[in-house]
Amino acid sequence: MEHKGTRVMETDRLILRPFQAGDEEFMFRNWASDPEVTKFLTWPTHESVDISAQVVESWEKENGNPSNYQWAVELKEIHEPIGSLSAVKTDDRTQSATVGYCIGRRWWGRGIVAEALEAVLAFFFDQVGMNCVNACHDPRNPNSGRVMRKCGMSYEGTWRAGGVNNQGVCDEVWYSILRDEYYRGKKRPDYIWDRLYERARRVQRGRNVSAYVEAGGVAAAILTAAGNIYTGVCVDTCSTLGICAERNAIFNMLTNGEDQIRKVLAIMPDGRAGAPCGACRELMVQLMPRTYRDIEIMMDYEQRRIVTLGELTPEWWIGGKT
Repeated sequence: MEHKGTRVMETDRLILRPFQAGDEEFMFRNWASDPEVTKFLTWPTHESVDISAQVVESWEKENGNPSNYQWAVELKEIHEPIGSLSAVKTDDRTQSATVGYCIGRRWWGRGIVAEALEAVLAFFFDQVGMNCVNACHDPRNPNSGRVMRKCGMSYEGTWRAGGVNNQGVCDEVWYSILRDEYYRGKKRPDYIWDRLYERARRVQRGRNVSAYVEAGGVAAAILTAAGNIYTGVCVDTCSTLGICAERNAIFNMLTNGEDQIRKVLAIMPDGRAGAPCGACRELMVQLMPRTYRDIEIMMDYEQRRIVTLGELTPEWWIGGKT
């Protein structure tokens, strides 16, 4: 294992970088002053920006330490740190790291932490040479565990009354991933479904666009025959001008010159996968009348229940033309 310190890394939406002077304002405003963010953490809510400044200063002093890993999670679209991710403990004997993370409440549910953690896992395994990365969460904060599972970590067990956080003595639910599991995971057949889920989750931001239009409550991702992923969100209007997330993703695919779908995943507002409506199925059938039956649809992401469009639509109303 060769420690490399807090290196700058970039993902689709994020820049992971060392903390620097000036970040204290963002830290205080975007996450550290919010008691909902710190509810299950081990450090107290910051009462003033001066406290954030002291923390940032202490972290900045460690930037040259090759054994220190403390990233500011900067969102590209606003050019501000919105959270942090760190190795709270490393062990050279076992070649392992325990990671912790948090982001501001405004950005919850957008897959940002998973995106950052995936980058850190790749860095630890590919460049540092670690053999194990682990993390834990309070069972009353299940969304943190969902991040770990999305990134391929496996449940190890629950240490009852094993920790202390801002709620007092608490249970700790532990997850981990080994290096060989990480590389095997990249090759497993269902890994692409994780990619589709994550890509759809990134664009799922339910919001009122105006008094007449809502968008983003449902999101979808499709995989094409060429191996590309296209996403779309639902748009609901007060008339018939709306569109489903799946059709939006399909139109995105067509706009980019492709027309052959292999897999479809749609995420409902509660985070669960769901089946496409009749109109979306009809579009896929008309788009691929001879091969639509082979399109795979994710029905239940947690249980990995997959059906084909042929099972959902065994007979087409325009009979004999398929």
